[in-house]
Amino acid sequence: MYGPLATLFFLASAALGAPESGISQLPSTVPSILSCAKQTPTYSCENTTVIENTCCSPTPGGLVLQTQFWSTYTGLEKKGQKLPAGSWTIHGLWPDNCDGSYEQYCDLSRQYDPAPSPATLPDGTKVPAWVGPGVDTFVKKFGRDDQLAFMNTYWINQNAPNVDLWAHEFSKHATCTSTFDVQCYSEDVEEHAEVVDFFDATIRAFHQYPTFDILAASGIVPSNTTSYTLDQIQTAIVMQTGAIPYLGCTNATVLSEVWYFSHVYGTEQFGTYKTLDSTTKSSCSATEPIWYYERTLGSEHEVRKSRWW
Repeated sequence: MYGPLATLFFLASAALGAPESGISQLPSTVPSILSCAKQTPTYSCENTTVIENTCCSPTPGGLVLQTQFWSTYTGLEKKGQKLPAGSWTIHGLWPDNCDGSYEQYCDLSRQYDPAPSPATLPDGTKVPAWVGPGVDTFVKKFGRDDQLAFMNTYWINQNAPNVDLWAHEFSKHATCTSTFDVQCYSEDVEEHAEVVDFFDATIRAFHQYPTFDILAASGIVPSNTTSYTLDQIQTAIVMQTGAIPYLGCTNATVLSEVWYFSHVYGTEQFGTYKTLDSTTKSSCSATEPIWYYERTLGSEHEVRKSRWW
């Protein structure tokens, strides 16, 4: 039996339409992959037979790249768009084909990029600019304020709003990743579930490669006075990941990006990533000093929390 106060609370909750548990249920973004149990699992790009159900493994874009930026400013600091202290930022999650080639903007019905790049595909197809609501509205529709908060902290654009970068990454890359195809989700899942799911998958992959901490543990930290060699940077990362990533440098000497290459066992959403050596040669000089510059004053903010908070 309920006590008087409990009974009153229960009746009030019922009158307001709240669930008895007191926990509201958010719309699902989980794909429907039960049928994958009928398919022999394998790492992407390592299958010896045709993958019949492409919802089970990224196909043909099975060489998956988790890419990150090291930027020193955003250009929108006055609007509060700053970089996270002690961390690189997310660029994206890319599906290269197994031979290193890649597709882009594979489904123009899911093109949400307000400034497509390229605006014309190699076959001459025009990619129309999106003029509808930002993809952040899709995330909000699913009640994922937690996801938006993380993205606004670690998935940062330069000289344009963050949401434009998110839209670009989904439209150009996720539409070419088979495990994010609309057909991989049940019919009762709300529209744009795969967009939110892609953002979750990208964040999950980003967590696997804490570049700032990996480099700092080997004494490689941002500096305007001390430079490093390409070998030093590569060695620091290889010691933790077991593979050589692509390191990108502006003008061959200013460190600006890293790409981690992997094959995936299972789906890109939930599978296990096996890190591989880069198939792309670094744009950083192997002989000149490499500069890993400090962030511009006022361009970053502290995002790590005290254990007392």
